[in-house]
Amino acid sequence: MTDQRGGPQENAGFLLWRLTMAWRAQAGAALRPLGLTHTEYVLLALLSWHSRDGDSPTQRELADQGGLDQMLVSKTARALAAAGLVVAVPDPADGRTARMALTDDGRATFQHAAVTVGEAHQQFLAPLGERAGAFIRDLQQLLPATTRDPRRRARRDERTRS
Repeated sequence: MTDQRGGPQENAGFLLWRLTMAWRAQAGAALRPLGLTHTEYVLLALLSWHSRDGDSPTQRELADQGGLDQMLVSKTARALAAAGLVVAVPDPADGRTARMALTDDGRATFQHAAVTVGEAHQQFLAPLGERAGAFIRDLQQLLPATTRDPRRRARRDERTRS
């Protein structure tokens, strides 16, 4: 249990904050030469993962899955669209809803950026050595179950509306 009376180096929340800020800085530095922000990379990654399943998510679904603010996703999606990396596609079931998809340029940009971020990721976790895999599993365990699989959350939300 974390004791709030201890110093910052004994506080899990503070350590997670510092770790998050350190990762964002390292990932941002790796992405800067590619002309991408970390948020843009996260949206490209989410879209890439969705496209593997033949899925084109809405901006709301991207925001939920990425733990991002809806307005930030909207602004970032517009920037990615202006750069020709993503495109809005109409939802066949609801013409008022737009879904997002990678363009060919977006897919190529993501693949290149993924290599760069993968290298940064390895450097970031290098101090853990062989414990890096266990660390990732621990992080996954800490996420609430509903945020682990956005499709499961979407199905749950549909059931509660019905």
